[in-house]
Amino acid sequence: MLLQDKTAIVYGAAGLVGAAVAGAFAREGARVVLAGRTQQTLAKVADQIRDAGGAAQTAVVDVTDTAAMRAHAAEVAAVSGGIDIAFNATSNDDLQGIQLLDMDLGDFARPVSKAIAAHFTIATVTARHMLGRGGVILAMGGGREAIPLLGGSHVAWSALAGLCRQLAAELGPHGIRVAWLLSPGSPDPRAVTPGDGDPLADGTLIGRRPSYQEVADAAVFAASGWAATMTAAEINLTGGAVPD
Repeated sequence: MLLQDKTAIVYGAAGLVGAAVAGAFAREGARVVLAGRTQQTLAKVADQIRDAGGAAQTAVVDVTDTAAMRAHAAEVAAVSGGIDIAFNATSNDDLQGIQLLDMDLGDFARPVSKAIAAHFTIATVTARHMLGRGGVILAMGGGREAIPLLGGSHVAWSALAGLCRQLAAELGPHGIRVAWLLSPGSPDPRAVTPGDGDPLADGTLIGRRPSYQEVADAAVFAASGWAATMTAAEINLTGGAVPD
């Protein structure tokens, strides 16, 4: 198992991406902490992981509450001896479908500020418990190709990439890696084929977006020792829509 005996916190674990990643981490032997704002939805994901033979626990915590985030990370580290993996699958509350010319500054800036604030908090509170043991901090981002009507999303993803690079530069000497997964829009659970009317799928070279499981498998690889020299890196899952 690639993540045997590792302790992983997945923030936004009740969402589709977070749940898939948490399940994949557990499948590979990690002890997974599912963090989010709603206990009921977190509990469903935890039950699914346990039913599959994995180890999972839940924690209701809001990434906008720095004090609560610090306390929770310290609690996890005290029980486990540290934190090995942190994955950010939180949403940015973006507003799409409106031209920038018709958008208020607040609606444009909200996903940018939320993406940066959430990942800054996640990275800094968990990295403190990776010092001396190493660790991996991962985030989920969107494509950087030019697509209209996405509001502040592109700026948010670009800012997130910049933050990850800065974190990688400062945390690298401590053995902590930082990377982000790049997807052409939300992963798609359907069997998507070229020409089905999905512009994001049609914009890829393979005619489809990645599935949630494919995103989760890539996260496992990035978190594992197989990616030991991968940091300040973008893991491109866009099917060729965004060239390296």
